[in-house]
Amino acid sequence: MDNNEIWVYIETSGSRIEPTSLQLITKAKQIADGRKVVAVVPETTAMTIETTLKQYGPDRIETLVADQFATATDEEIADALFQVINHNQPDSLLFPATILGRSVAPRLQAKLQTGLTGDCLDIFYKDGQLVQVKPTYGDNVMCDIVCPDERPQMVTVRPNTFRAEKTNDTVSEITKAVFDFHKQADSQVIATEPIINSSSKLDDAKVVIALGRGAYNEKNIELAKDLAAKLGGMVGVSRPLTDEPEFTHDDQIGIGGAKLSADLLINLGISGAVQYTVGIKNAKKIVSVNIDKDAPIFEESDFAYVGDVTDFLTAFAKQVR
Repeated sequence: MDNNEIWVYIETSGSRIEPTSLQLITKAKQIADGRKVVAVVPETTAMTIETTLKQYGPDRIETLVADQFATATDEEIADALFQVINHNQPDSLLFPATILGRSVAPRLQAKLQTGLTGDCLDIFYKDGQLVQVKPTYGDNVMCDIVCPDERPQMVTVRPNTFRAEKTNDTVSEITKAVFDFHKQADSQVIATEPIINSSSKLDDAKVVIALGRGAYNEKNIELAKDLAAKLGGMVGVSRPLTDEPEFTHDDQIGIGGAKLSADLLINLGISGAVQYTVGIKNAKKIVSVNIDKDAPIFEESDFAYVGDVTDFLTAFAKQVR
């Protein structure tokens, strides 16, 4: 019999928790509507991450403890999770859409014989179903997907789609799961090397100056970079500008690019298509500049300026010492 819990897979690297896992705990609590939120974490005996997890308020922390997890393969992790999840039968199971999450989740899905929606940008419950929202048709359409017949309902969610928030209103129970670690005979981890993506700096920037096609010229690029430097921020772009020589994919904001959590975001010449706005909804303060008073980006903004980008940048730069 399925229970009504939401489980969140906690990904770790050494003693560090992958941030998306904490973001998913917060999101799970927001949509739980009476369901218990359970953090499930494979860990070694030397790890002590429960203290950190408690700060984000899961109702329970389900630990899978084995020293073999230090060098476990993706298949070994999926096998251990299968034993515990198949026994508990939660309603929903959330994974970060990281390199590891995208590898472990489908292996586990195959064992559980359920559905899996990858790279979601939103999740919510409707009539008892977990609605899984993801882009399709070249990222031009947002699609709602449900898994009505099988459990758990599984999703992977893109990093920085939600904001992790600490809480003091939950006392987390800690339980130790019973499972057998099955060594994969034909595979062995020789070494691991963290992959560092420079776009993560844009994800974490406190101030971002974002350029779109309506602001693309040499003078505006120079002014934007100068303003970002004065404010201690970074310059990002909408997807079309990644085709230009001055920028790369690492500078992209939105679907397929960075998801911002900046204290201040200034949009310059950006119309506000959904492919872009999904990347800025966690920014705390949004200022947008566009010559079109009906530009959709203004609906996402705290402050709007209808006018020329160059004039705005020039005037703003004079006010910043």
